[in-house]
Amino acid sequence: MKIKEIMAKEIISLSKGTKIKDAFKKLLEMHISGLPVLDENLRVLGMFTEKEILKAVLPGYLESVGRFIYEENPKIIRKKLLDIQDLTVEQLMRKDVITVDEDTTLCEVARIMLTQNVRRIPVLNKEKKITGIVAREDILKQFAKDIGLYNE
Repeated sequence: MKIKEIMAKEIISLSKGTKIKDAFKKLLEMHISGLPVLDENLRVLGMFTEKEILKAVLPGYLESVGRFIYEENPKIIRKKLLDIQDLTVEQLMRKDVITVDEDTTLCEVARIMLTQNVRRIPVLNKEKKITGIVAREDILKQFAKDIGLYNE
């Protein structure tokens, strides 16, 4: 099965100039963890996810030390959240975005998600413009449909 058969074709996205506070609010309201950032020609510029927000408010040494004991300080986190809210999505988004083309198989997309540790992947056409997006949930729903566990 090709990914174009199950991808979400209605693409909700952000522009690079969207304020962090508006993007964050959109993630919360939609109950999703990330959105693609597109230019006016539907080309993917980046991904804005919950992870980028967490990276911005947690200590800068997080990645270098891995697991650590972090004493909660709500005042510091609150201040950092307030500090970043007027930045733009472009300033925090992940720019190295993994994409697939419409004819990529379902199992290959699942493999990419696992090996690259991503939750969603933009799907591009031959012109490298976004035509859909696929999330882990979409793949799992299809697997469940295939064995009769899920009907939509």
